[in-house]
Amino acid sequence: MAVFPPTASQNDAASSEVSGIARIGRRTKHLVKRLRPGDIAIIDHRDLDRVSGEDLVACGIAGVVNCSPSSSGRYPNMGPLLLVQAGIALIDAPGADLMDSLSDGDPVVLRGGQVWRRDQLMAEGERQEPERVHALTAKRRREIGDALEAFAANTVQYMIEEQDLLSGKLELPTFDTDFRDRPVLIVVRGVDHKRDIKALRAYIRDVKPVLVGVDGGADAIIDEGFKPDMIVGDMDSATEPTLRSGAELVVHAYSDGRAPGRNYLESLGLDYKIVPAPGTSQDIAMLIAAEKGAELIVSVGSHFNLVEFLDKNRQGMASTFLTRLRIGELLVDAKGVSRLYRPQPGLAPVLLLAATGVVALIVVILLTPALHDVADLLWLKLQVLLGIDA
Repeated sequence: MAVFPPTASQNDAASSEVSGIARIGRRTKHLVKRLRPGDIAIIDHRDLDRVSGEDLVACGIAGVVNCSPSSSGRYPNMGPLLLVQAGIALIDAPGADLMDSLSDGDPVVLRGGQVWRRDQLMAEGERQEPERVHALTAKRRREIGDALEAFAANTVQYMIEEQDLLSGKLELPTFDTDFRDRPVLIVVRGVDHKRDIKALRAYIRDVKPVLVGVDGGADAIIDEGFKPDMIVGDMDSATEPTLRSGAELVVHAYSDGRAPGRNYLESLGLDYKIVPAPGTSQDIAMLIAAEKGAELIVSVGSHFNLVEFLDKNRQGMASTFLTRLRIGELLVDAKGVSRLYRPQPGLAPVLLLAATGVVALIVVILLTPALHDVADLLWLKLQVLLGIDA
């Protein structure tokens, strides 16, 4: 016997039902590239982080069904709170097999914590309400001690295991990009990275720093009308047109010999260099700039405070923390630059001001008969000076 969805009279949650087209993706950062306004994102993302939450909100989707806990309680991750505050329906359905039972493009309806495809109940989970999500986030902020202890232990372990990296023994190839005594702007796909790079448009225009994109961060550079000088990473987030923009490509290879971006770049017929090193791709980008003599490193979108470090929920965040310690005074966060830097006026405003002055002078002369003779005399002197026949 077929199961039919409840009516509004049978279920108060039906009055807030959400319908849309299902878009399925196990990696949220890849799925957001396919999402359209009104879609229902079907994800499998334990501890939904802030960056992924911001990306989902920016897509204008109607709902999210997560086949993993959106927040495990390990630390106060911001992704779920951002979604519900934006009015996006969020259902947690841990263990649901929606990745296999649904097809990309299926029409689905969310009622309460239920997921329906036409007249078929596909999964049942828990609808995340704004008040509850907000209360749990506040509670986890007060109980962050366990996450901090784990992070500290991982950081100490990393310091022991990766002494060569922290002591400066990083073997680098010869790059075409010149870093020596130049400011460098490194863009990572992270918290507020699009907003921060917009705030730095005048800085980029006037100072002309070396532009380094870390994977998808390179797309943000191009979106703002600039061209990256170098792209560093696994090459799994940057789009093909960005990879073909002429930037120098540096594939991050890991300690176990894996270099995920190598095969992809070879399939595109693009030249690249490899840097084998532990840590994350943003660490490698910062260390390349520092080792090659940059005078200043401005970081856009990278992890800046403790909650952002924990929000990434990956063991490699210890390397980013320690990389910042190693680089020290060379590193400045983009937010600080945008607040301190005062842009210089461009050529256009100066020319406009000069033209306005000339026009005003001409008008004054035309409206003042006593100045006509003076103007004629100046014109004659200019003709003699330039050798113009009268």
